[in-house]
Amino acid sequence: MKIKLLNGISRGFIILSALSLLYVTVLAFFDPRAVMQLVGVTLPNNDAISSIRGVYGGVGLTIVLLLVRCVIRDISLGLLFLCFLWGLYAISRLITSFHEGPLGAFGSQWLMIESIFFLIALALWFGQRRAGTARARGISLGRN
Repeated sequence: MKIKLLNGISRGFIILSALSLLYVTVLAFFDPRAVMQLVGVTLPNNDAISSIRGVYGGVGLTIVLLLVRCVIRDISLGLLFLCFLWGLYAISRLITSFHEGPLGAFGSQWLMIESIFFLIALALWFGQRRAGTARARGISLGRN
């Protein structure tokens, strides 16, 4: 695979991930109740609202900003981070499924999405490593 193509696909995937997280982040900042309505949970008080705004809004924005930096400065690090992010999201849902019982439609759909995103991130990260190793050894993988 050409390095430029690999970098373009990798950047596109990181941006797609950042945008998907940004949607929930913006929603959490402006309407934390709407975030929790996605999973059928109500927020009974201001502390609960503040917690959702902080975790899904504040932490979410931190992750989005990190991914933007990685698109610009370090694609491989961004992909590795996404391997952990999407992989651990999927593992968390599997733990829930084994411990508390089967997931509903929402959880099952997101388990599939997170698992696929993990595999994409992993494949791209290995591709980046292979391309980096080849470049370091002076091996051409095609025109850049």
